[in-house]
Amino acid sequence: MEKPAFLDRDRPDVPGLVVPGGVTPFYLAGRPVRGRLIRLGVLADAMLTRHDNPDQVTALAGKALALVAALASALKFQGSFSLQIKGDGPVSMLVADCTHDGALRFYARPDEDVLNALLARNPTPTDRELLGNGYLALTVDQGADMERHQGIVEIAGDDLSAMATHYFATSEQHACWIMLACKMTDAGWRSGALVLERIAGEGGTAEAELTTPDGTTRGDTAWETATILATTLSVGELLDDTLPAPQLLHRLFHEEDLRVSHSRALAFGCRCSRARLVEVLQHFPEDDLDHMCVNNDTIVMTCEFCNKDFHFPRRDIASATS
Repeated sequence: MEKPAFLDRDRPDVPGLVVPGGVTPFYLAGRPVRGRLIRLGVLADAMLTRHDNPDQVTALAGKALALVAALASALKFQGSFSLQIKGDGPVSMLVADCTHDGALRFYARPDEDVLNALLARNPTPTDRELLGNGYLALTVDQGADMERHQGIVEIAGDDLSAMATHYFATSEQHACWIMLACKMTDAGWRSGALVLERIAGEGGTAEAELTTPDGTTRGDTAWETATILATTLSVGELLDDTLPAPQLLHRLFHEEDLRVSHSRALAFGCRCSRARLVEVLQHFPEDDLDHMCVNNDTIVMTCEFCNKDFHFPRRDIASATS
């Protein structure tokens, strides 16, 4: 007997991929610097190719996935970190989120005609040209019983890395260095990130903030050194599946007392189900439900995150407004 839709909370038929070492946290001992290295590996290709987007939009979405993976990995509670960008460019909406345990999802909303016009003029547009003017919001969701924390800033910068850095500098007053990359490789789409954060000295000690004769602090010098070293990372190295994360980090920071922590997994994390979508449908009036029908007896809903179609017999959907 088929399970009723309102009880069917099973995971949809999407790739059950898990990348065990997707997130590698690290810190520089005695220095006010911690960071995360993000590499989606085969997960990037599996997620990005489920959507029929032009390569330029796919690359932007891949960078968004790497960014939220890096941010969610710092959560100290069960919840999620989400990115939402709304602009007046060819990509009017970009959403990506990641849970505390590494479950990722995304969707992008491009206007095909406007995007094609842009690509005809410029085949390699910047992220800003794709998104246009608008706002960027980062939201921390701590669950149904806790208040969400959200920060919103205007889109600023030519690429998503600069936009995220601007957010932390203005909304959180928090120094970050962010590198994001996504491109098609011989192995398929790959996506990754390197994120550094300045903290109040390793372990909260004051030594790193002692003032030197020129007016700077030891923390200033250590942070500048770390960011200079980070800029030597190439996109090829970041996205290279054959280069282990600890080895890559050693290349960058071996002279800065690098300490690498245990890696964490990333996974395909769309949270849709037939039961969730039935709950949505039940909020529509009966007339609207009737107009949604295909061949007068079936309603088809597509999850924007995993791009999977769900079919519901019209007779099984009762409007809560009736």
